[in-house]
Amino acid sequence: MNEWKKVKIGDVCEIIKGATGIASAEPGEYPLVVTAVERKTCSSFQFDCEAVCIPLVSSSGHGKKSLKNVHYQSGKFALGTILCAVIPNDSNELDARFLRQYLQFYKDIILVPLMKGAANVSLSMKDIATVEIPLPPIEKQRELSELFVSLQEKEKILNEEYEKQFEYTKQLRQNILQDAIEGRLTEEWRKNNPVVKGNPDFDAEALFEKIQEEKCHTDSELLRNSKKKEKSLPEITEDEKPFEIPEGWKWVRLGEIVYSVVYGTSSKCSYDSNQNSAILRIPNISLGYVDVSDLKYTNLSEIEKNELSLKENDLLVIRSNGSPEIVGKMVYVPKKFENYCYAGYLIRLRFTIPSIGFYIGNISNAKSLRNQIEEPLRSTVGINNINSDEIKYLIFSLPPLAEQAEIVSRVEKLLANVTELENQITEREEMTKQLMQSIMKDAFREV
Repeated sequence: MNEWKKVKIGDVCEIIKGATGIASAEPGEYPLVVTAVERKTCSSFQFDCEAVCIPLVSSSGHGKKSLKNVHYQSGKFALGTILCAVIPNDSNELDARFLRQYLQFYKDIILVPLMKGAANVSLSMKDIATVEIPLPPIEKQRELSELFVSLQEKEKILNEEYEKQFEYTKQLRQNILQDAIEGRLTEEWRKNNPVVKGNPDFDAEALFEKIQEEKCHTDSELLRNSKKKEKSLPEITEDEKPFEIPEGWKWVRLGEIVYSVVYGTSSKCSYDSNQNSAILRIPNISLGYVDVSDLKYTNLSEIEKNELSLKENDLLVIRSNGSPEIVGKMVYVPKKFENYCYAGYLIRLRFTIPSIGFYIGNISNAKSLRNQIEEPLRSTVGINNINSDEIKYLIFSLPPLAEQAEIVSRVEKLLANVTELENQITEREEMTKQLMQSIMKDAFREV
């Protein structure tokens, strides 16, 4: 390893604070360097040179200080007031691109420890000036700079390819679910399991009639209360049907096959597990399954606890969120989460035939179903909402019970294969990142 001399940044560079207010800057022809990777624009410039731009403020997440981006900028540019420009005194002694790459690579070791503060942390220009850097011959600096630029370009190309592959797997998931609700996954299965009129296992019309009978005979207080408020649902018109369904299936509105639609509790929750009810919230189901790694609790009355206790194959629906793709997400409840309760931004759907909840939970992310939810979303101050009436109006293609079970089995297997593919892409992406880091580390060992 070569022992190049070490110098302090303040001895070989001028450090100047940015002078442009980012929020008030008038857009224009010059780049405006901010803390993010993307540049803004400005109608005036502060510098006309090559410089390394370092943020002077950052945030501390979970008590851990961090610094995301050290920038390189050349030519005429403006600089935000929360950054400083580090400008080499002699470009034939110190290459600005080399300095940026060195500081970016080792920022967690040589810059982050200099930060002061708790929630909002700061980095002083005085401390930056004391940072020692290696100073190899200028030819070596430029050689390394060219190497790093080449590596970053190759990494960018590979990352773009990984993004395309992830987009492909996302589309593959949608195609599988859409094939499921259109009956294409079980075309061959139906040849060996034809429609049997009057049998709910092989005739959706008979299944629908069975659901209506059981809804009528359900004598729970919850059902009687919902009946008083229930609005009649309009018939499904031909224009509303997005595709053809197989013989033996039936178009239904969700409200026709669900008997209980109940909002969650508005009681304040905390991490105090001594309270009598575990409460599922949006973070517990936003991934598409129940996750209790971040669980909160509250005290509920016996009446409210009985009303809001979950059962196996209930569906929890997210009714309000800033992200449209989250709103209306339906997650079925496995048996191990029975008797948990749920918060007010969720709605519980319960079915007279519980397995229907399991089926809908597995296919509810199909594109044509999501379109029904996302297209008409109302947005107030950035929050998107869906209410119980809108949920009841959603249109589903209902297969017979036996075919529902077959569909879920096939969907689970196919989506497991997609997950394995995604894991392989993630693994390759991580290997690429590690390889690039290793090459850069070996290169810096030379200096």
